[in-house]
Amino acid sequence: MKISKNMQNALNNQIELEAEASSNYLSMASWCEVTGYDGGASFFYAQSDEERTHMLKIVHYLNNLGIPAVISATKSPPSNFKSLESILKIALKNEQTVTAAIHKMVEIAQKDKDHSTYAFLEWFVNEQVQEESKFETLIQKFELIGRDKLAIHEIDKILGTPADTSA
Repeated sequence: MKISKNMQNALNNQIELEAEASSNYLSMASWCEVTGYDGGASFFYAQSDEERTHMLKIVHYLNNLGIPAVISATKSPPSNFKSLESILKIALKNEQTVTAAIHKMVEIAQKDKDHSTYAFLEWFVNEQVQEESKFETLIQKFELIGRDKLAIHEIDKILGTPADTSA
């Protein structure tokens, strides 16, 4: 099966985006761990692993087509954050960026009549709906529970509660 150069470039760009997301979440997890947010640390370490899994799905997809995946260097993520709430807001923005990139790839697949890649990308489209919803719900907890130390402690505990990890 052949895919267009345009689609190859988009998939390779997505590999870089997923790698950056994994790296960002790893940095967030590290910050949480040092700051004493054990729940946040566990949550973001899992998020980092999930993004790496997403990256590998794309790597394998390209490689299985006989197209060597391009593994690019990523820029260093920030290592200092203002608060647990600010991290969740940054994470939501990152997920929205990933969603936009996936939607762009879906458009390329449709334009190219590339049904196989379109079917492959469907999983990512559904995954992004869950990801954005997860972060919106977590951010909402600050409005519902509050921002004092006890509220933040409760939100950290919520973050540490294992959720559905369908990577």
